Amino acid sequence: MSWDQVWIDVNVASMDPAVSAPYGAIVDAAMAVKDGKIAWVGPRAELPEFDVMSTPLYRGKGGWITPGLIDAHTHLIFAGNRANEFEKRLQGATYEEIARSGGGIISTVNACREASEADLFELGRKRLNALAKEGVTTVEIKSGYGLDTETELKILRVARELGKHHHVDVKTTFLGAHAIPPEYKDDVEGYVDLVINEMLPAVLAEDLADAVDVFCENIAFSVEQTERVLTAAKNAGLDIKLHAEQLSNLGGSAMAAKLGAKSVDHIEYLDEAGVIALSKSGTCATLLPGAFYFLRETQMPPIDLLRKHKVPMVLASDYNPGSSPLCSSLLMLNMGCTLFRLTPEEALQGVTANAAKALGIEDRVGVLAAGMQADFCLWDITTPAELSYSYGAGTCIEVVKNGHLVHQ
Repeated sequence: MSWDQVWIDVNVASMDPAVSAPYGAIVDAAMAVKDGKIAWVGPRAELPEFDVMSTPLYRGKGGWITPGLIDAHTHLIFAGNRANEFEKRLQGATYEEIARSGGGIISTVNACREASEADLFELGRKRLNALAKEGVTTVEIKSGYGLDTETELKILRVARELGKHHHVDVKTTFLGAHAIPPEYKDDVEGYVDLVINEMLPAVLAEDLADAVDVFCENIAFSVEQTERVLTAAKNAGLDIKLHAEQLSNLGGSAMAAKLGAKSVDHIEYLDEAGVIALSKSGTCATLLPGAFYFLRETQMPPIDLLRKHKVPMVLASDYNPGSSPLCSSLLMLNMGCTLFRLTPEEALQGVTANAAKALGIEDRVGVLAAGMQADFCLWDITTPAELSYSYGAGTCIEVVKNGHLVHQ
């Protein structure tokens, strides 16, 4: 056999459903890489013969290898911060009072409109570096802090540039319908028209987005308005997804599922009818425990119903300056288990195989199997459950992206 590298003295949490063990685990395993892809993985005792003299051999010292982590929902590119609002809320100010004084999402929108592409790129690069050090090899980045054509395009351009210049793969999502800008507060339909007829064509013209998202909620866009945007996106050939059922149950998830959405995200108020709709369509349910924690919410996502109807559950950071300023996928593993009572295996699946499905890239990443992209991490742990159990211990030893060592 002629391979580019071989890993031994490792255990592999493949997350491959074809491996009939928790975590798709292969104990005392070996893995071979060729041309940026996994060429072979299995028990070390079954490793085919290869040229030991000419093949780089990596020893994992008994650690565990997992797929590279995937953060499938972030708002990573933004300017400014809202630490002052955090402080005011703790002193008793309400969200409405803060918004009336020029705070809230509009403060971030104003900061993004004023920021240069170079400034946004540097801010995004630092945040992407933070995720990469934790083993993240793919990330989704949404726009949504521009709310005008120029700034939405600027944010998406920066996201695309980050993907070109960073080893982490970047998937971009156009979220022009994130909130209602002040200039359209009395003409929401007019803003929806702008998103569909001006912003979306401009995004398509520059090939800046892989998907389109909408915030469907009483404080944002109605189910009917959301359907207009998602239908336009689908007709344009883009994947669709949705912020839905975070504050109330409007039925946006069921509508998006019927349109073939890749995922619906937040979903704290999703009912069983909505869960069944997701199950029938194969739509993923993205859980965002960082926002649940930071906003001190009490309405739990319907975890038992999602399990009952076998809906793929995704875990993501929702990293943003307002409701989840937590730039850590590993922290989400712990929060997913402690706050939402996921099992450690469900949590790890939520940032690997299921996250890949939510982004439409499950044919390339998310599991460790022959033919898949060689994106993986080596961890100094004795069991995969440690990734959810402990946080901040620096257990990520090495990260490999497309067969190249990018962090150690």
